[in-house]
Amino acid sequence: MKPFALLLIAAATLAAQAPTQWVHDYPSALKRAKAENKVIFMDLWTEWCGPCQYLQKNVFPSAEGTAALAKVVPYSALVQKRDGTPVPEGTKLAETFKLNAFPTMVILDSNGKELRRQVGAFRSGAEFALWLNGK
Repeated sequence: MKPFALLLIAAATLAAQAPTQWVHDYPSALKRAKAENKVIFMDLWTEWCGPCQYLQKNVFPSAEGTAALAKVVPYSALVQKRDGTPVPEGTKLAETFKLNAFPTMVILDSNGKELRRQVGAFRSGAEFALWLNGK
């Protein structure tokens, strides 16, 4: 194989394994979504929520999860800390989007309009990727 081809394969492999670059504030997520012409994946979660922790440790960083998140603007909105202390921006979003359970994941267009949502955790990165890709 030619050196250039090997370099391309190595670059593609590294890109596929790159960690997801999460956005942590709503205005930045909207700005990035408009600039990149992408939808926003908003994860509304709490530190005390077991299924929320499962998503963050097992589903989002999986190969399938990482690949799916590369196609959207991933936005993480913490709503409450472990001791129940509310986080202002997350609490405001929870009220705006009328949350009643955690985790809640919402797909938004670049103007912040809700397109669809999922309440509850996914069991695998593959299951998450199918949902995120609209299948």
